[in-house]
Amino acid sequence: MSRWELRQVPFRFQLSDLTLGSWALPLQVRPEKLGAPVRRAQAMQAPVHELLPGSQGFVERGVPLEEQALPFRTAGDYLCYVPQHYRHCFIDLGMGFAAYQAKFSSKTRATIVRKVRKFAEQTGGELRWQSYRTPDEIDAFLQLAVPLSRRTYQDRLLDAGLPSSASFRQQARNWAADDQARAYLLFDGERAVSYLFCPASDGVLSYSYQGYDPEYMKLSVGTVLQWLALEDLFNEGKFHYFDFTEGETEHKRLFATEQRLCANVFLVRRSLRNSLLLRAHFAMNLLSGWLGRVVERFGLKARLKRMLRFGRVAAV
Repeated sequence: MSRWELRQVPFRFQLSDLTLGSWALPLQVRPEKLGAPVRRAQAMQAPVHELLPGSQGFVERGVPLEEQALPFRTAGDYLCYVPQHYRHCFIDLGMGFAAYQAKFSSKTRATIVRKVRKFAEQTGGELRWQSYRTPDEIDAFLQLAVPLSRRTYQDRLLDAGLPSSASFRQQARNWAADDQARAYLLFDGERAVSYLFCPASDGVLSYSYQGYDPEYMKLSVGTVLQWLALEDLFNEGKFHYFDFTEGETEHKRLFATEQRLCANVFLVRRSLRNSLLLRAHFAMNLLSGWLGRVVERFGLKARLKRMLRFGRVAAV
């Protein structure tokens, strides 16, 4: 199992796609590897002998679970917090592209192919996209993808855009030098309209950074690039899995070949401050979920998402 990494872990307070603020705790983090054995969250204990100076506890990401766990329980001097569960989606890249296509219904497969064809028709009849893998190619990718990322709702509203720092650029070059990165861009002429950046580890590619130009939303450019990238990865045959990482979306469920129940499990030192933070975070998640169900019930969810993505709503 990988070693713990001490980080400032942010707890974001969000309503729908709008971030209202965040509060960070210094926690030791490690991701659970894809294919790890299923565990019981209620039996997990903090590895106190591994606690580092300045750390307030531990968080294991993507822990596969037998069943849903309670959101809070005490574990000795620690508070075990499981904020939410999700279906961890991933793709088995060893099955071959023909078998992968066959997993879709004929209607869904035809819809995806039609979206690819429609994008080509709307952009001059030529489908232009590019893959990047060497250090110099990754540099070229970042020069085009970072400005594109700044226009996406992932960057503006979720603070989840492609990093522009020199340290990330060097890290991306290092991944590429080890042949452990794949990046993709979709173009309308010379204009980049959708991007995908995936670092790799132990044969697993991670769906880490993705986004698209909001002006091209109706052309489903994210879906188009995803399909093209997956065909390229299946044909290459180097990687074992494409990991959609934590979180659950319609896009991930559509493209995944497998799903499993997972959660991020926090084991945080018990204190009044930490308890208030975690319980406030959980309460905000409940409120956000309730609000999402309300707007969906009245047919407003899709409209609000479009407004947020195009910057027409400044506050809630």
